Amino acid sequence: MIILSVLRAVKFSLQDLVRNFWLSIVTVVILVLALFSVNTLITIKVISQSAVDSIKEKVDINVYLKNEAAEPEIMALKAQISNINQVKSIDYVSKQQALDDFRDKHKNDPDVLEALRQLNKNPLSPTLVIKPKQVENYDDLITSINRIQNDIIESRNFDNPKQMLGKINGIAAKVNEAGMFVSFIFILITVLVVYNSIRVAIYTHQREIKIMRLVGASNWFIRAPYLFSSVIYTLLGLAVTALVFYPFLTLLQPYLETFFAGYSFNIVNYFKENFWRIFLLEFFSAAAINIFASWIAVRKYSRV
Repeated sequence: MIILSVLRAVKFSLQDLVRNFWLSIVTVVILVLALFSVNTLITIKVISQSAVDSIKEKVDINVYLKNEAAEPEIMALKAQISNINQVKSIDYVSKQQALDDFRDKHKNDPDVLEALRQLNKNPLSPTLVIKPKQVENYDDLITSINRIQNDIIESRNFDNPKQMLGKINGIAAKVNEAGMFVSFIFILITVLVVYNSIRVAIYTHQREIKIMRLVGASNWFIRAPYLFSSVIYTLLGLAVTALVFYPFLTLLQPYLETFFAGYSFNIVNYFKENFWRIFLLEFFSAAAINIFASWIAVRKYSRV
C-alpha cells in the first residue's frame, strides 16, 4: 500500500512537471547554474592545490662544488648533508652529467652548442641537489646547510618558494570567496524559483486538493507529489550539469597541461575518479535545499 502511494505521488509530480513545462525548464536551468558554479569552485580548488603541490615538488637547493673537488670529498659532504633532519633526498650531479643535461636542454639551439664546442672544455661544476622534506621547514634547512663549512663548496643557490606559494594561495582564496558568493546567489535564486514552482503547481490543483480533503486523503498524500517534484528537479539539474560540465573540463584540460608542463595533472580524470563522491554530495545537498523550499510552499499553500 505504501509503495503504491509513493508511485502515485511520483506519477502526479511528473504530470505537474509536464503541465508546467516552461516553469520546470526555468527551475532546472537555475539549478544547473548553481551546480555549475559549485563544480567550478571545486575545479579552482583542485587546480590551485595542484599548482602548490607542483611547486613544492620542484623545490630544491643546489650546492655548487668546485671543479677540482675529488669524488671522496663530495661523497663525504653528501653524507654530512643527508644527516640533516629536514633533508628528504640528495642527488649528486657530476660534471659530465651536468654537461649532458645542458646539451640535451639546448639541443635545438645550435648557437649555444657551438659556443660550448668552442670552449673545448666542460665549464660546468659538480652539484648536490637537495630536496626538503617539507617546504614549511625550508628556512631551517637553509640555516643548517649554511652552517656547513667545507672548502669544496663554491656557492649555494637558495630560491625561497614561500613567496610564490603565498601568492598562489592568496589568488585561490580570493577566487574561492568570489565563487562562494556567486554560488550563494544562485542557491538563493534556486530556493525562490522552486518555492514559486511548487506554489504555482498547488494553485493549479486547488480544486483537486479540495476533493482529496473531502474524501479523507492524508496530508502526506496531498503534499508528497510536490516534495517529489523537488527531488526530480535535483536529478534533472545534476544530469544536465554533468552533461555540460565534462565537455567544459575537456576544453580546459589542454590549457592546464601547458600550465602544468612536466607535472602529471588531469582535471577530467579527477572528476571521473571522484564522480560518485562529488555528485552524490551535491545531490543530497541540492535535494535538501529544494525539499526545504518545497516544504515551506506546501505547508503554506496546501491548506485548502
